[in-house]
Amino acid sequence: MLMLHYRLWDIHDVAVLFCFMLYMCHRAEAITIQSPQRSLTQSVQEDVFFSMNVTCNGTPTIQWTFMSSTVSRAIGIWQPGAFINITADYTSRVEAHDNGSMVLSDLRLQDTGYYVVTVTDKTGGSKDAGFVLKVNEVLYEDLQYLSVSALALGCLAAILMLAIWLLDKAYTKIVAWRRRKEMPANDATELQPL
Repeated sequence: MLMLHYRLWDIHDVAVLFCFMLYMCHRAEAITIQSPQRSLTQSVQEDVFFSMNVTCNGTPTIQWTFMSSTVSRAIGIWQPGAFINITADYTSRVEAHDNGSMVLSDLRLQDTGYYVVTVTDKTGGSKDAGFVLKVNEVLYEDLQYLSVSALALGCLAAILMLAIWLLDKAYTKIVAWRRRKEMPANDATELQPL
């Protein structure tokens, strides 16, 4: 009899342990963050879309944070509908999506770094995910702008030089025509007695 009681206790312990493990696994998997791409590369003045799909129990609260080698700052907190508590650096550049994804517009070189998203559910559980963003400076556009500007200024200078040359030629012809017009009709000069 004692042996049977011991066995039931053992089975009961195993069942409790199993239920506890299932609960912990379920709680650990209660929040999932899926993203098609976690490493992004964009150019200066472009927009970047941090796409993600969040599943959790209830409505999540999503916090975005920016980190680089020199600075760490909060971007904002997303709750259904929109961002709240947006940092001044991101006020006009952040656009929220229904699932907590974020668009960051008008990229700057300083936006290069890590973007951490923290999802918190109604039970207090949370999970983090990260995105790496590299912002490239567009040098070829600067060189293209410079070469087009130099070409336009060169053409303008050539047109102005041509106009000045044509005006000089016209002025010379007008002066010569006036001189011919003012000259007497006959070239005979009479000598006057002294």
